[in-house]
Amino acid sequence: MARMSALTRDEAQTRAGLLDVERYVIDLDVTCGEEVFASATTVRFSVKEGRGGADSFVEVRPEELLSAELDGVALDPETAFADGRLWLRGLAEGAHELRVGARMRYSRVGEGMHRFTDPADGRVYLYSMCFLANAPLVFACFDQPDLKAVFEVSVTAPDDWTVLGNGVARRAAGGRWECAPTPPLSTYLVAVVAGPYHSVRTEHAGLPFGLHVRRSLAEFLEADADELLDITRRCFDRYHEIFDEPYPFDSYDQAFVPEFNPGAMENPGLVTFADTYVFRSAVTELDRRTRGVTVAHEMAHMWFGDLVTLRWWDDIWLNESFAEYVGYQTLFEATRFSGMWADFAAERKSWGYDADQRQSTHPVAPVPESVPDAASALLNFDGISYAKGASVLRQLVAWLGEKDFLAGVNRHLSRHRFGNASLADFIDALAGASERDVHGWAERWLRTTGVDRLSPRVAEGSGQWSVALRHEGSRPHRVGLGLYDLAPADPGRLVLRERLEREVAADEAESVVVAGGPRPDLLLVNDGDLTYAKVRLDEVSWRSVRGALSGLPDAMSRAVVWNAARDMVRDGELPPGEFLEVVRVHAPAEGEVAVLEGVLSFACDTVAERFLPAAGRGAALELLGGVCREVLSGAGAGRAAGAEGGPGGGGAHAGGDAAGRRLTAVRRFIDCAVDPVELYGWWEAGSVPGGPVLDPELRWRLLLRLSVLGAVGGAEIDAELAADPSAAGEEGAVRCRAALPDAGGKEAAWEAMFFSDGLSNYLLKATAEGFWQAGQREFLDGGGFAERYFADAVPVAARRGPAVAAIVGRTGFPRTVVDECVLRRGAECVEGAGVTPALRREWMDQLDDLRRALRVRGLA
Repeated sequence: MARMSALTRDEAQTRAGLLDVERYVIDLDVTCGEEVFASATTVRFSVKEGRGGADSFVEVRPEELLSAELDGVALDPETAFADGRLWLRGLAEGAHELRVGARMRYSRVGEGMHRFTDPADGRVYLYSMCFLANAPLVFACFDQPDLKAVFEVSVTAPDDWTVLGNGVARRAAGGRWECAPTPPLSTYLVAVVAGPYHSVRTEHAGLPFGLHVRRSLAEFLEADADELLDITRRCFDRYHEIFDEPYPFDSYDQAFVPEFNPGAMENPGLVTFADTYVFRSAVTELDRRTRGVTVAHEMAHMWFGDLVTLRWWDDIWLNESFAEYVGYQTLFEATRFSGMWADFAAERKSWGYDADQRQSTHPVAPVPESVPDAASALLNFDGISYAKGASVLRQLVAWLGEKDFLAGVNRHLSRHRFGNASLADFIDALAGASERDVHGWAERWLRTTGVDRLSPRVAEGSGQWSVALRHEGSRPHRVGLGLYDLAPADPGRLVLRERLEREVAADEAESVVVAGGPRPDLLLVNDGDLTYAKVRLDEVSWRSVRGALSGLPDAMSRAVVWNAARDMVRDGELPPGEFLEVVRVHAPAEGEVAVLEGVLSFACDTVAERFLPAAGRGAALELLGGVCREVLSGAGAGRAAGAEGGPGGGGAHAGGDAAGRRLTAVRRFIDCAVDPVELYGWWEAGSVPGGPVLDPELRWRLLLRLSVLGAVGGAEIDAELAADPSAAGEEGAVRCRAALPDAGGKEAAWEAMFFSDGLSNYLLKATAEGFWQAGQREFLDGGGFAERYFADAVPVAARRGPAVAAIVGRTGFPRTVVDECVLRRGAECVEGAGVTPALRREWMDQLDDLRRALRVRGLA
């Protein structure tokens, strides 16, 4: 397969100034065997007036380039093709036609045309992933987002297959499928799905809607089809209420595909999702809401991203931040899933906060020069572009008002429909709908990095009290101040006295609020979570939440307090042991699954495993196991239940998912277990006492923990795989084998990860997840794996591409070895020769997190 030079921004601008691309006619044949498929592309384009005589190129990354001709004249691959670029020399002004024929290699890592054989039944499935620069792995193209064109795609496939595309696909003769021509699209949005997929079809608003999944998951899709289609219809109708532009494509298919790297991809008319969203085991309401948000997010892209597309990759936030914000808001407004912003606060927002405190942070809207090529653009798909960006837009709506915000959005969509736009275009549209200084706001919020900090200082006088809100940072904030009092009859419960809103100017170092009466027992800054900032509690407020956090009436408010405590631990202001004590007291009474899961996840995965010295790990895990046991016993479950709704409806479903609380506790109890005896009893019984039964997800989770603890071996893993020979079962088995405390098993897993190249993206990730276990330093140190890691990661990342580099650099990193020697070795290697951009970015982030863990551990 041809290697390809990353397209630079300057090259893209030059090419966009030279060419107009009118149409692609693409013919794919996927009946050519297990390794390659045939791709024939005809591109009709023209050279702009006055630009004749210039050179340009198309990108194509074939296994074998079979033919290329420009305007009927054959091109010589020996002289015209190199580094994934087919050069077109001396182009005359006016219309041209390019034809390219190639054999393309199937992918096993989710880039280009991915081919998957289902171990459950041997059936084969294909899907394309053209994002960000992978379209040339499928067809020849001018691969940049601002050269939009009409696409006509046809596919020849086995007779028993279904083919889906961006336009409605119809079966022709001889296994050939023809997709309807599309409106103008960017190359990275072209999509094909092919295979013996099981489909659920319906119609809504005169358009065909469909859900599709591989046949071995058909029964699980059927079980959830009504819910998925209901969410789809409700979001579709809501978007037609808030957007002036109608849905711009001829159909809406949602395909759940195997071994998909992201959660989903917004291909126009054919959204692809990871098929892990088709649940084959019990899930919580939080799991269902998270899936619903993804459905809403991807549909929002049909307008913001597909109808109007970024001009260059520096504006990726225009796609992702908007879809993230609108997805949460629309699911809250249009479906049964209330309290979505409490979910965001508890589960999602910390992704942005953490990313914004690393060396790799960048503005939500980076300056174009900081995204010089497509390879660097890929690195910005992170917590900044998604979680921080959505938080910033939520603050913008609070500051600007929803009416003016939507008026500006609609102005933007109408001006640039089926075209491309930039940050400046978007801000101009918003500014035209409001009298506020939107350009100044954008400079402060979108072009800067880091997290502002808001800290209260409370004073009391005769008959009144005041708070001086200290502002460290440079951004304006519209922020809520929640005033709470301890209930006289129940000191474990806090009652809302009043919620104030305050605007803090960008240059306002301190803002003072004066009120009558006694000071509140809790002054909660950013109550309602409208802004993006670190917040702190004054001493009296912290003392109040130490005793009554779970008695706060609204899930959103509890999430804000937990996030403040989390941040204080990370910043070394709150000892990890004290945080765990707060968890011990209040997590068992937490009625909202999103908050409970967020707290237990941080406490187990970060505090116990990384922030505490090794000697304190066992006791911390025992404490967290006790918390989970208390949730399972039902003790304290009612305190936060039946909560009143707050800003964003944070309390509307608090306490409403008792089964979800129980399932969350079972999952985390398994993860924290230090003694296999009780777990083995569950395993033999096939259920947890009092429920739930051990479905496939819980069985593999439990077997993983038993593997880590050395209570089972290869025979038990093989037996479970025989009972569950699915793709998820294969992943569970490799994860368990890599987790065994066995030197030979560790060496075999290492060979598979770094040298054999036989693992797909999902199997590679599963192996890495099993490999690094905090309680196995004897085997990890004995094999010298942390030392070997940095040398062995470089060649596999370069050899297998960005998706593998991301897995190797993140999941494969020796995260559980919290040691100065890993930090030193990583710092030596991160800027070394041969380190790809994707691997370097992951290493930078992991090393930053390791520095923080060592710093907190030193304070502990």
